[in-house]
Amino acid sequence: MASSVYISQRGNGLAQNSRYNDLPIHSTAVREKWQRHQQASSWLIPISLPIPGVRTRRLRLMAPNPTRLHQFSVARFGRRKGTFVLCVGLFVMVFTMFAFHKRFATHEKTWPNTWPTFSDTSTLVYRQEDIQRIWEWEIAAGHYPSSFKLPKQLALSYPPRNPALPARKSATIPSRFRPPTVTNSQGIGSKRVYLDIQSRPPHVAYPPRPVLGSVADLDVVMEHCDFSTNQYVRDCLEVLRLGGGLDNGRRLRRGKMDEWQYIYVEDGQLENVTEPDAMFKPSFALKTQGDMDPSAGFSKKRGVDWEPHLQLPPPPKYTPYRDQPAPCDDQNPRLFHMFWTGPFTDKPYLALLSYLYTQNLGLHLDENDLDPNLCRPKFWLWINPGPAASVANPSAVRDMFDDLKSNPWASPFLHPRFKDVIQFKLWNTTEQLDGIPEIREEWRALRDSLFNSGGVVEKVPQPVVEVKSEEIEIEEESESTVAEGVAPTGATKAEDDDKVNRVGSKSASSYDKLSVILSDMARFVLCHRFGGIYLDADTLFLRDWEELWGWKGAFAYRWSRLEKYNTAVLKLNKGSALGTFLFRTALKNGLDFHPMTVSKYTKDAYLEGLLLRLPDALFDSAWLNTEDYQMDRPPQPFLKAFGDFFDTPADTSAAPHAMGFDGFYKGAYSYHFHNFWWRPFDRVRNWPDLGERFINGERVARAAAASEAGPAGDTHESDLVAYDQRDLSWAMVLKRTFESHIRGEIPNMYGEWMQW
Repeated sequence: MASSVYISQRGNGLAQNSRYNDLPIHSTAVREKWQRHQQASSWLIPISLPIPGVRTRRLRLMAPNPTRLHQFSVARFGRRKGTFVLCVGLFVMVFTMFAFHKRFATHEKTWPNTWPTFSDTSTLVYRQEDIQRIWEWEIAAGHYPSSFKLPKQLALSYPPRNPALPARKSATIPSRFRPPTVTNSQGIGSKRVYLDIQSRPPHVAYPPRPVLGSVADLDVVMEHCDFSTNQYVRDCLEVLRLGGGLDNGRRLRRGKMDEWQYIYVEDGQLENVTEPDAMFKPSFALKTQGDMDPSAGFSKKRGVDWEPHLQLPPPPKYTPYRDQPAPCDDQNPRLFHMFWTGPFTDKPYLALLSYLYTQNLGLHLDENDLDPNLCRPKFWLWINPGPAASVANPSAVRDMFDDLKSNPWASPFLHPRFKDVIQFKLWNTTEQLDGIPEIREEWRALRDSLFNSGGVVEKVPQPVVEVKSEEIEIEEESESTVAEGVAPTGATKAEDDDKVNRVGSKSASSYDKLSVILSDMARFVLCHRFGGIYLDADTLFLRDWEELWGWKGAFAYRWSRLEKYNTAVLKLNKGSALGTFLFRTALKNGLDFHPMTVSKYTKDAYLEGLLLRLPDALFDSAWLNTEDYQMDRPPQPFLKAFGDFFDTPADTSAAPHAMGFDGFYKGAYSYHFHNFWWRPFDRVRNWPDLGERFINGERVARAAAASEAGPAGDTHESDLVAYDQRDLSWAMVLKRTFESHIRGEIPNMYGEWMQW
């Protein structure tokens, strides 16, 4: 009987790796055919590319084999899952390449945001030609005294004339060889004379006052202080200190320090412009771009139309200080603004004392002996006495001054000696917003979302009610106040600490968020409407700001390590084109003035150069250390947390009371202690200690401190040193230093004695 025998076929491409016998193991013919060619498939395949200029040769590159990758994923995970896994893998590979390119090969030097949010969408509402117009207006007004390049996205066809930059000679380039766009402005201004400022014998005990009309070259400051270029706060403060002459006789030989000179004066004479008029005509290449999209590269905000074309007034004429008809310039008023909500405390008290201690106010001279060339700055403290969303009160002005007179922390500044340099003004949200022409007719449509911070809207039960307050006759010291205001709503005792009725921040758990959001808007309103510089109430002056007033541009400062703004210090020119842009853009973005959002406004419109982001070393020298940056070379003092200013660690403080005011971030213009409204500067002497002239207020504050401390408190009627704290904190040192100057016991930092 014949029997069938299976003969194994060799060399037919079948797999011969059966573990037990030579029988076929494929379940289907399709699987068998796929398995035949699996071994022959390679992970890489060659790709030939032509080499430019070489016709006989080609460039061979190895690339991943998509077929092999697909086969592997299907074999490993199945047909459906395998395809999905392959797509995810390809996406991860592409995103990784993009991330590394963005981190190391772009100007931002940042990793991409893997979780896009609403805030990442564009905020832009102006076309490219309007952004060009803003730049040209600001440069013509002298608000860009910088040699930094203009954004290439502006596509300017000619360099704007810049009266704040000195004229410079450069080679003439024929029109046909010039690029179609320019990224520089043409200086036509006065020559700059940089100053070697230092105390001279025999007056070496104190630093000299800055030269009147001097200007800070913030390009030089950026070169030595910018965190983005790995500059240290410690080194920046040395440049600021020596270049500003604050070393007062303690200068050590360091070699030639010409490159550290950042303060100059303009000689008042315009230099001849060597560039011919042809430089200011469009190049030939641009004439062929008439049909191009004028807003190419500018991404509009979703859901809104482009804003109508800007209608700007003529820019104010730029005049150097020496050519001004009067020391004070009406277009650039020297006004410091500060916003405060609720009862007056030791926080605005110390801010005002630091202002009196550092700024050139002429308080060491009689009224008849003031320097006729001196433009004294003024400090306008805006008081919002009630909750941020409160109803207007016709008697708010009188109530405010009654409260200030009865408050021991505030009453000293109502003294007639300070009437020309410190003024209290009442904040009225309705009146202030109506004073901004860019939003006057439209802001009421956003009343329900008026408290907008970073895109998060804080809802209030009732919108702000408009009630016009009547004009009120007030005493001599309050003649300059406004006649409208807001006052607290009638909240019950159970409701007085909720979000809406809260007045001021009494602790970390009862933070007055609505007032903080309101202050974000108030600083832009005040600077755009009146001009000047806004400072948060948790800011202390550390030196004269003369040369910062001389720099006519707008600025804020950097948010620590991030390339964002912190507007705790904000300089904005009155009625500027930049201000118009900010208010119109904010209106289309929910009136959001949070610093991070403002950073987005200027970045989307390529206007960051017009609102200069100064290094935080100038105004916030401790910030990087509190976030564990630059710990290897910290500045003096070394504060690892903002709370260390109030409770300075004894083991790392180097005895603040031994070093005194001169040992506290010398060279910086101010210090920002970041909130801590509820923590006293001096818990041992928590009262205004200004001497016999203000003794009545001191007694009231002492009694209040004793009552608050209770029977177990540490308050003592006698001033024995045994009752004092052994190791003083930096906050205590600064408070007691400023108070000693008002009492007439010590001069200010420039050797000037207070005259009453």
